[in-house]
Amino acid sequence: MKLASRVGQVTPSLTLAIDSKAKAMKAEGIDVCSFSAGEPDFDTPQHVKDAAKLALDQGKTRYGPAAGEPKLRDAIAKKLQNDNHLNYQRENIIVTNGGKHSLFNLMLALIEPGDEVIIPAPFWLSYPEMVKIAGGTPVIVNTTQASGYKITPDQLRQTITPQTKLFVLNSPSNPTGMVYSPDEIRALAEVVIESDILVVSDEIYEKILYDGAEHLSIGAVSEEAFKRTIISNGFAKAYSMTGWRVGYLAGPLELIKATITIQSHATSNVCTFAQYGAIAALENSQDFVQQMLDAFIGRRKFILERISTIPNLSCPKPDGAFYVFIDISKTGMTSIDFCKELLEKQNVAAVPGVAFGADQCIRLSYATDMTTIETGLDRLDKFVRSL
Repeated sequence: MKLASRVGQVTPSLTLAIDSKAKAMKAEGIDVCSFSAGEPDFDTPQHVKDAAKLALDQGKTRYGPAAGEPKLRDAIAKKLQNDNHLNYQRENIIVTNGGKHSLFNLMLALIEPGDEVIIPAPFWLSYPEMVKIAGGTPVIVNTTQASGYKITPDQLRQTITPQTKLFVLNSPSNPTGMVYSPDEIRALAEVVIESDILVVSDEIYEKILYDGAEHLSIGAVSEEAFKRTIISNGFAKAYSMTGWRVGYLAGPLELIKATITIQSHATSNVCTFAQYGAIAALENSQDFVQQMLDAFIGRRKFILERISTIPNLSCPKPDGAFYVFIDISKTGMTSIDFCKELLEKQNVAAVPGVAFGADQCIRLSYATDMTTIETGLDRLDKFVRSL
């Protein structure tokens, strides 16, 4: 069988592969400490589950609009207006099968052969693969720990060419946990405006912030920035709704109409009753978000303190999300070899940094319980000291 050439251009997700292997080992009775998946270990809030159950009881199990339930699109628009100061209306929003799907729809609607998409590294591993599937060219801009793993305005300006169509911005970041300050966002917005390119802001971790870090959406900087901004977000991280698969894209009307057309032929509507759970997540108490954040604060403090005692490892302090991005370069190992041996010898699952464009690092997620964190870090310490 001859497969389409695009398949050979795409790398399978390392994070999902490692998480699957860790789960398979657990199923065999092996005591695995997994730091691999970016998935909160909290149950979905009860009022969200109750809303979905009620929707089921009310018979909301039929096909719905490909763009999403009108009430959910209105709730998202209100959230973007109130929380992010972005003047979107219902028609500017499409509800998608998770945040990942929103970005996939975007790339298919916007990018074609010859188009360049600027992606700062370290990056979420699916960004360049989506660009490739759409026929575009991912242009990777390397950042360093010294710069906080952030692209600078000068780097962005120097990378833009006549073929540049889109800049991918992710703050708070997966995998580094870094957060661009409002001033840094404003400076990047100036480059976007002067170069007349588009920017997609992946804001899936916007509610997970530490130590007074502030999230500013680039579209809120000015009217000119707003015209060039596309927002990707979802419910997975802030409301522990990873398996519900509800995300959204917000942007210029012409673009959103194009993504609706694509989605109508790909998946049709997002699961109807799941959308009613998402409505409840937005319209009811946000106490759950703070409770989850309080737990992450404690875990983050512990994991940073513990890593600081392990020889040949270092990592910057994350200002958001729930990851630490650990520099392992002093061990002399590649990230894949490090993670492979760590899993085989100590039953600890981590994600190689090469998946994120940084082979000198590994990513640990602390969206897991303290027992796993404590045991896993003890095993990590033992592994590093044995090298």
